[in-house]
Amino acid sequence: MSILMNRETRVVVQGITGREGGFHAQRCLEYGTQIVAGVTPGRGGTKWNETAPVFNTVEQAVREAGANTSLIFVPAAFAADAIVESADAGVKVVACITEGIPVQDMIKVDLYLKTKPGTTLIGPNCPGAISPGAKCKVGIMPGNIHRPGHVGVVSRSGTLTYEAVGQLTALGIGQSTCVGIGGDPITGLSFVDVLKMFGEDDETEAVVLIGEIGGSREQDAARYIAEQFKKPVAFLIVGRSAPPGRRMGHAGAIITGREATAAAKIQALSDAGARHIPTPADIGVTMRDLLRERSPRRSAGRAAAAKPASRSAATKKAPAKAAARPASVKGGPARSVNPGSQALRTDTKRSGSAARPSRSTPKPSSRSMPTRRTPATREGSSRRGRQ
Repeated sequence: MSILMNRETRVVVQGITGREGGFHAQRCLEYGTQIVAGVTPGRGGTKWNETAPVFNTVEQAVREAGANTSLIFVPAAFAADAIVESADAGVKVVACITEGIPVQDMIKVDLYLKTKPGTTLIGPNCPGAISPGAKCKVGIMPGNIHRPGHVGVVSRSGTLTYEAVGQLTALGIGQSTCVGIGGDPITGLSFVDVLKMFGEDDETEAVVLIGEIGGSREQDAARYIAEQFKKPVAFLIVGRSAPPGRRMGHAGAIITGREATAAAKIQALSDAGARHIPTPADIGVTMRDLLRERSPRRSAGRAAAAKPASRSAATKKAPAKAAARPASVKGGPARSVNPGSQALRTDTKRSGSAARPSRSTPKPSSRSMPTRRTPATREGSSRRGRQ
């Protein structure tokens, strides 16, 4: 089981005939996602990549191709209208990758989506979402670094999402669903929304949460974790060295008050019982240690299951070793005899020589070595001659 998407997800790509839209649509298709349609106004009636029909509107793609999820690669000036169009068409999940949408446009979109409870917006300015177990990728993340598993990932940063997944996969820890909620000041899904979904998902056993400076969404997540979320959480907050009032990368990554600082967010999540990840390089090992601490019974069960097997194997091998060792005269175990060395000793006794054959050539003695006379020795010998 996964959140937001599954094997029944049917994706329409808005802007599929553009460079970015076409490139990432192909990557999603290769991963296993069902790309059933594309939308580019004025291109209706054509086909993308000889596989997916292109329509003029999202409503046509939903009606004729059965699309239920939208992936948006529309320029920032038109992205707000693209989100609203998907919501009006009845699309359930909308992932908007576009960066740079004006804040005023997103304020209007946010207010409008409150009248459309059946539509969930991921982003904007996000990498999208992926469920490795369902082989469904709706976004721009590299699919090859993911593996199916039981750890959910939610992040404001796309790049750190990939970093977290890469470390988890390298340690053999798979992911249930990875969601990038975006770094803009106004986004669709929040940390609390995704945590609620992970809490209801039976396949998700733990969560990696990656936040950053700006806003108070991490504090909202901390209150929810302390009051309702029962699964272990490891969190990373980036931007601890950012100066106040300066935007760092994302439009929403700006310190505008005390709650927006990294220190305040770390304190809030730590007080809620979440495990702090000190640096981005420690994401994987921190989650590994957290899983080991929270599931001692499973680790003990695996260890107990492994011990009888090793003992039985040793018991089976013991008689064979005992049979191979002949008893000595005194009753103790006899040393094993190498046939080659036994034959060598026999030949030595016959020849009357106890010398061991050597493969190396004898070194010349120091007497036979020519002495190199230095000026000092020459001077000494001449003095002795005069005396």
